[in-house]
Amino acid sequence: MPSGKGRLLAAGACCLALTLTACGDDAGSGTGTGRLRMGLAVANISLNFAIEMADGAKQAATDDGDVDFQVVGPPDTDGPAEVQMFQNLVTTARDGVVLENLDPPIFTRPAAEAIDSGVPVVALDTAPTDGSKVEFYVGNDNYDLGAKMAAELVAKLPADASGTVVVGVPNPGTPVLDNRAAGIKETLAAKAPGIRVLGPFQTYSEPTKNYSAWSSLVNAHPDALAFLGVGDADSYDLARLKQEKNGDWLTAGFDVDDKTLQAVKDGTNFATIDPEHYLKGYLSTSLLIDSVRGEAELPSGWFVSPGLVVTADNVAQVIQRGSSPAAAKAGYQKEIDALLADPPAHVKPLAQAR
Repeated sequence: MPSGKGRLLAAGACCLALTLTACGDDAGSGTGTGRLRMGLAVANISLNFAIEMADGAKQAATDDGDVDFQVVGPPDTDGPAEVQMFQNLVTTARDGVVLENLDPPIFTRPAAEAIDSGVPVVALDTAPTDGSKVEFYVGNDNYDLGAKMAAELVAKLPADASGTVVVGVPNPGTPVLDNRAAGIKETLAAKAPGIRVLGPFQTYSEPTKNYSAWSSLVNAHPDALAFLGVGDADSYDLARLKQEKNGDWLTAGFDVDDKTLQAVKDGTNFATIDPEHYLKGYLSTSLLIDSVRGEAELPSGWFVSPGLVVTADNVAQVIQRGSSPAAAKAGYQKEIDALLADPPAHVKPLAQAR
């Protein structure tokens, strides 16, 4: 989102943390009454996925009207650095923390220690590990999102298509991303048996490294039918390479960075998959606030948040939705209301998260 992106990048460059202050004068109580002190930790405060999550989370805090809300995260994906920021955050955000990360194992002990100290923790976007003591997770069905990308590709190819498709994953070993790649690979195997999938190859989340990785892959496989990535830098770097090399292969990725949406709008990329990060940020924070205030019990399990296939047919609406915080709130309000009307109806066992 352009407006959210500007706010976060400016603040992140100074201190890697943001504070949202809602109305009210009471100090954080730790009891669920009065003014609450809460926060969100993200894996990379510079990339669009985290910016959207933060915008949604902050809006949920604003809608409550009595929450001090802080967002922290490193400027580049750095698990150990985020661990330290998370540990610092739980010393001040005593009423609850939402945790998003790309390296779940290293957060197992810090999350458990936070919960043991009395700080409620919910997982966002990446399922918690056994031993973390985190029992509630808001995230997509990432395998399904990968399957949807593959289905969009198949629809663009001849019925008897044969050849190779190259798949990239920014951070191999991250379940969210690996599940997307698995959904792509297995769906192509089922729907287009003449296609051979190569990868997934590591493409890195940092944009410069990402571009370099994809450039090498494109050079190594010039006759590929398509190049598909499962992260947000994948989307716009593939679009850039296709334009620079005047490529006739198909390209697509994930997320709704401005450059990605422009690539879909102008036809460079045939699609992008929007995990609707704003929505997940809002849902996780709103549900945590309600539980801390005693207004609703926090479910145990995996709250399945939907995603959206973005093509030339609907990209204009997605661009409009991301044009300002007010537009985002308005654009997501129906989904928010429907999902929060009956949270347990959208919850599956944590063990099924993918």
